[in-house]
Amino acid sequence: MTRARRSTDWGFPRWRGYGSSQDAVNVRICDRHGCDEPGNCPAPKAPNSPARWYFCQKHAAEYNSKWDYFEGLEQAEKDERARAERAESASYAESAHYGWASSGDGSRSADEMLALEVLGLEADADWGAIKKAYRARAKEVHPDVKPGDKEAARQFQLIQTSYEVLRAAEERREWKG
Repeated sequence: MTRARRSTDWGFPRWRGYGSSQDAVNVRICDRHGCDEPGNCPAPKAPNSPARWYFCQKHAAEYNSKWDYFEGLEQAEKDERARAERAESASYAESAHYGWASSGDGSRSADEMLALEVLGLEADADWGAIKKAYRARAKEVHPDVKPGDKEAARQFQLIQTSYEVLRAAEERREWKG
């Protein structure tokens, strides 16, 4: 006769951890030959077919890399579908004119975007380009180069502040890493 295993929750089932059951969990393995990663990205085996491959994220990306939205269409149909897609998304492009959309990919704050604008850079400028632009602009309006010029001193302070904002953001990115 085997003894039942005693519970460690002393009669309080809420003390058990969530998902702490000892049941086996089914894990689907990637359908790519030789891959042992979990296959949790479904991909169709054929167009309009309910059958699916299940790949890991790496092999799903490889599977989709050569996918062509316009495959199997005549050139006229491709052009018509492309025109329709552009017309559908035209309102998003128009919204940028009114300031509803911002430049960049959303990885920079509004302060960073203003600082980049002061330095005359695009939203995707890297740290090397920022330092180069800062040095060039600072040399033009530095108080030692233009002594007594109030406007140059104001411009220099603006450039200095912009550089500090971008430097702090770059340090945060490196820290998060």
